[in-house]
Amino acid sequence: MGETALQRAIRERQHAQRAAVAAELSRARGETDLSLRSIAAGSGIDVGHLSRVLSGTGSLSQDALVAVATALGFHVSFKLFPTIGPRLRDHLQVLMIEALLGILASRWIPRLEVPVWRPVRGVIDLVLQDRLTGDLVAGEGHSRMGAVEAQLRHAQEKADALPSATGWPWQDRPDEPAASRLLLLRSCGANHDLVRMLPATFAAAYPASAKAAVAALRDATAPWPGPAIVWVDVNGRSTRVLDGTPRGLRGAVPGW
Repeated sequence: MGETALQRAIRERQHAQRAAVAAELSRARGETDLSLRSIAAGSGIDVGHLSRVLSGTGSLSQDALVAVATALGFHVSFKLFPTIGPRLRDHLQVLMIEALLGILASRWIPRLEVPVWRPVRGVIDLVLQDRLTGDLVAGEGHSRMGAVEAQLRHAQEKADALPSATGWPWQDRPDEPAASRLLLLRSCGANHDLVRMLPATFAAAYPASAKAAVAALRDATAPWPGPAIVWVDVNGRSTRVLDGTPRGLRGAVPGW
């Protein structure tokens, strides 16, 4: 049986990580001017194995890496970044974005799965560009939200990182495009309850009305109202964008 795409990705990233660790350790060793043998003795790592690590052909456990770094007089820091690659794996999320694409006026240029790199890494589910103004709307789709504050914050950070996207600003204009945000949210009891529980949080993050946002998406001239939530009803095979805020939420959030 051949190697799967996931197995290949893991192997490639393991190789890249070994090379990165080797480069960092070599840099630290150069700053300290310690011999390989003294580093191995101080960290309790076999000198032959440490040599292979520094050449990029060997690897260290987390504890061993901390030991080597400490012997060199350095700290080790770890951080996980979102994968730059396809993120639309939730079949409901795919249906929701498909429904949104189906109502767009011709003025909007859609781009799916837009990677951003700085100051945060991530993938924006959908970026819409207004042909009339060149302005951008960074859209995230959720069939069900979990850690609300973290997800809202990350959506803002990714929108702020749009200038690092390949091809940005995608149009030849003298002025830098304005960037706004859109949250595509499934209309369901769990999401309704979250909004009722955190009305001030949602109002601060997405103050514009859903009705105004949908009108701007459908209409060739209506201005984009600013950060907004657009609700989608998913009912079996029928998926449709609602014209405004779901009836049970009207009045629950100021401005909606």
